[in-house]
Amino acid sequence: MLKKRELSERELFEEIPVPRAVTILAIPTIISQIVTMIYNLADTFFIGQLSNPYMVAAVSLVYPWFNLITALGNLFGIGGSSLISRMLGAGDHEDARYVSAFSLYGGAAVTLGFSAATYVARRPILEFLGASEETFLYGEQYLFLVVVLGGIPTMLSLTLAHLLRSEGHAKQASAGMMLGGILNMILDPILIFLFDMGIQGAALATVVSNMVSVLFFAAAFLRLGRKTAVSLLPRHFTFRFMGPVCSVGLASALATTLASASNMVIVKLASGYGDIPVAAYGIVKKIDSFPLGVSMGLCQGFMPLVGYNFASGNYRRMRDISLFSWKAAMIFSACTVALFWGFAPQILYLFIPEARTSMQGAEFLRIASLAVPFTAVNGLICYTLQAMGKGAPSAVLTSCRQGLVNIPLLVVMNLAIGLYGMIWTQLVTELIMLPISLIMYYATLHKLNGRAA
Repeated sequence: MLKKRELSERELFEEIPVPRAVTILAIPTIISQIVTMIYNLADTFFIGQLSNPYMVAAVSLVYPWFNLITALGNLFGIGGSSLISRMLGAGDHEDARYVSAFSLYGGAAVTLGFSAATYVARRPILEFLGASEETFLYGEQYLFLVVVLGGIPTMLSLTLAHLLRSEGHAKQASAGMMLGGILNMILDPILIFLFDMGIQGAALATVVSNMVSVLFFAAAFLRLGRKTAVSLLPRHFTFRFMGPVCSVGLASALATTLASASNMVIVKLASGYGDIPVAAYGIVKKIDSFPLGVSMGLCQGFMPLVGYNFASGNYRRMRDISLFSWKAAMIFSACTVALFWGFAPQILYLFIPEARTSMQGAEFLRIASLAVPFTAVNGLICYTLQAMGKGAPSAVLTSCRQGLVNIPLLVVMNLAIGLYGMIWTQLVTELIMLPISLIMYYATLHKLNGRAA
């Protein structure tokens, strides 16, 4: 059985044509990302049907803080999965169990601390995020359920999915994410409307869905048995691989953390214009995350391929995988921009049948969508560098995009242009960073080619 698994692994990572290999790993991941995006949208959609912009604004305020748990999932999940893929490419199956155990239990411990700190400081956190008198109670209810109670299940579901993908088990990883997403969409209307729980119903649906996903992933690893090098046993926990895991995962964690920080800044600034712009921006951010989620699924799908071929020294195949993925992301992104520009008013009204919020949101969506193709390519380059174990260059690019450039630019654009200036900021940031990302990527390839020669 072990020999058969290794032969299948070699065919997938080394032999079959690049488009097919990327498709096999990326399509299930993209589907799971789409379902995840849909269930993230579902909270906003069903809450929006209550025609209460203050509830929508409260979700928008809390979401960047909740997204910090995703950063922890990326820190330990992507960092661990990238290292495992490179270990498999180098023929080292033994140490993979220690890497996976550290990623799982180390991540759970850190998330527990984050959730506890959130509970203690919930009032100043909400005030910092820009909660008004009308949104404070709704925000507190949502924050308590999705972050304080639901933090660990959310982090574990993300990390376990990444660990499954590290060995090429993309279908099982996607199935678990899809299960959680579909369950969330079923529970949302039941808890929000049937049980009249409002915003608390949406939050509880998210918590329960992530718990079910964790159980599914645990069962998937048990079914794989000896077919997986990943271990969920606490006895394999060690700090020995903390450095390699965190150095690579830090770039993804930084990307999510700084993106959340950017969202916090823009929501805080937008709150100065009233709760309606906050609600409108929150809806647009959820809609805009759909094409970016597809690009993220593509990234997570091709990372094991890039990492494996980098470790085995097949740099030409690694480069072909990256270029094919970039082209696919650009084509999809261009189609998304056309869709959002053509149907922005209808899309926003679908989410909240309230005239002021939907009209302003439609204007926001058309502007925000222009950044999507450039965000996708910049993100793909960062993930390619992570898959190669180049955590430092990837972290530098991420820090510049979301921190050193984007956040100061948000403040400047708000002062110079006002509310709409902040919406244009992401496009300006991505255009500034694109040539820098390309230069750093090709410089890395040049070094590898020189080493191979």
